[in-house]
Amino acid sequence: MIIGLDFDGTIVEHAYPEIGPSVPGALEIIDKWQNAGHKLILFTMRSKDTLEQAVDYLTKNGIKLFGVNVNPTQHSWTSSPKAYCQLYVDDASLGCPLIPGKHTDRPMVDWVIINKLFVDRFGD
Repeated sequence: MIIGLDFDGTIVEHAYPEIGPSVPGALEIIDKWQNAGHKLILFTMRSKDTLEQAVDYLTKNGIKLFGVNVNPTQHSWTSSPKAYCQLYVDDASLGCPLIPGKHTDRPMVDWVIINKLFVDRFGD
């Protein structure tokens, strides 16, 4: 499966342009998905230096990206700028389970519930 992941408020707490602390459970669950063979696309509004910092953060934490703001395989069948994914995890998505931020007043993704929803729908 191809999974699109937002960064701020999803993988790390909101602190843009800085990188906030990791959202509890995010890196562990993303690593679990990666180890299960899912392809991960970083799908974020960050650009230039701040995008490079986000990619570096994920790389340093063992996350291997299939793409960054693009799906590298879709160019052969569409010219759409939207990165094709079968699942998107984004704190701005309506219905995405959120918990209060620890270091900011902005909420962040609740990865415990995300993982349960994922397992219920797709299995381990």
